[in-house]
Amino acid sequence: MGLPLATDAGPGPKLRGGIDLGGTKIQALVLDDGHTVLGRGRQETPREGGPEAVVAALVETMNAALKDAGAQAGELAGIGVGTPGAVDTVGGTVANARNLPDWIDPFPLAPQLSRGLADVPVRLGNDVNVAIAGEYALGAGRGHDSILGVWWGTGVGGGLVLGGEMWHGRGYAGEFGHQVIRRGGDLCGCGNRGCVEAYAGRKMMEAWVRGKKAEGHHTDLFRIMEKRGRDRLTSGVWWRAVRDEDSLALHAVERALKALGAGIASAVNLLDLPAVVIGGGMGERFFASHGAQLGQYVHENLFRAGDPPALLPTELGDDGGAIGASLLVT
Repeated sequence: MGLPLATDAGPGPKLRGGIDLGGTKIQALVLDDGHTVLGRGRQETPREGGPEAVVAALVETMNAALKDAGAQAGELAGIGVGTPGAVDTVGGTVANARNLPDWIDPFPLAPQLSRGLADVPVRLGNDVNVAIAGEYALGAGRGHDSILGVWWGTGVGGGLVLGGEMWHGRGYAGEFGHQVIRRGGDLCGCGNRGCVEAYAGRKMMEAWVRGKKAEGHHTDLFRIMEKRGRDRLTSGVWWRAVRDEDSLALHAVERALKALGAGIASAVNLLDLPAVVIGGGMGERFFASHGAQLGQYVHENLFRAGDPPALLPTELGDDGGAIGASLLVT
């Protein structure tokens, strides 16, 4: 079942819920039929406890958004959830969500979440695909017939809209982060070597920096992390270290940008895409300051260097994943 790219609210109640489930945070929104955000909820994604703990956190976050909107769960026409992993939209299950705690086997996310929220219908979609659908329909992708979305965050996700339709292939299309850009390169979390994500995924970037620190290289990244009360290198920690010209952080970000540039250029060379939308926690943090540098690395790898694609930041920003997820409710 494909993602809808239309924005009609359809019959029934006018309120929708949208949840963006990420490896770092959960964002929930309540929206009206004009896509205006009426209520918000947000919390960190559980680091342990498996799928059951994640579902409990989703219920809590959605309830916080409903309270902020002055609404009850029963007033929602439905709830859309953008989630990492292998999504079965018919059965409502998610498997192999490796950036979530102990989530490998298929788990019935949709029915469990519905049960916790007054039996409101729940529809699932891939987290990056729904965010890109939102940008295509309501944000930076408007006016373009086809776009590539690159979501630079805990991992590196991607998605394609081709000729106005979300492209799913045989079910796993858009795995931008797992394009191999260097044969025999760094080990990726997927088990292959040389993937874009092995260099640009925030989780892999942290592992690389920890290895360099163990070898004796200096960095203030972990001091900043502790000062901010974090237990991992969030996008905000990376941004502050780069702002302060931490040499190891600068090196890690440059490696990431080069990998992203090679991957984007390869996709454009294959599909001749007119526009690329950059999102995700790291993408949103770094596009304003490093978008030109990313564009340079894209340009260096293009077949048609004289006609590069437009590189665009998200317009929906941090709300984009949850707004896109709400479009699953028809």
